[in-house]
Amino acid sequence: MKLLKTLLLLPVLVVGIAAPAMAQTNIAVLNEERVLRESAAGQHIAARMQEIAQEIDSELQAMSQPIQQETERLNADTASMTQAAIQERPDLMSRITTLNQQAQQFEVTRRARQQEIVQTERQAMRPVYEALGPILEEVVAAQGIDILVDRSNLVFASPDIDISASVITLLNERLPTVPVTRVRLPQDGAGQQRPQ
Repeated sequence: MKLLKTLLLLPVLVVGIAAPAMAQTNIAVLNEERVLRESAAGQHIAARMQEIAQEIDSELQAMSQPIQQETERLNADTASMTQAAIQERPDLMSRITTLNQQAQQFEVTRRARQQEIVQTERQAMRPVYEALGPILEEVVAAQGIDILVDRSNLVFASPDIDISASVITLLNERLPTVPVTRVRLPQDGAGQQRPQ
């Protein structure tokens, strides 16, 4: 009987001993996506990136329009011709070759512009991430946080342990805006940034 009581009390003792150790661990959650979306700097970057994307889209539209028009003209001019008849016409073959070259150059330019968007955003976000490091260290120290987890890695977290609002407030105070300057790649599309 005494052995049975001891075996029944053992789990209670283990839980009783482990509970204070678990209670000392202070866990917090940071919603990085929310911080970037709701902070003044993050909103400025998003708005500016949208403007840059529209600017690039306009440039690409202007470049693609003559290619589309020439494609339509060539299709109309060759609609009733066989492939052999087209190949016998040097003027048509020259137009087709030129059009193919223009289309290839457009594709290279389009890829370069996409890379410009990626590099521009990366460059704009750098100061935000540099500012976030010390802010997170400060909040973690002030609140005695032992473990900080990004919200994207969790299925559920209580709003009581979310420090995102505090981080947004500090980020807005210390970094209200950042410069967002379009990175321009060389025309060859090699992916190298031009020295500034």
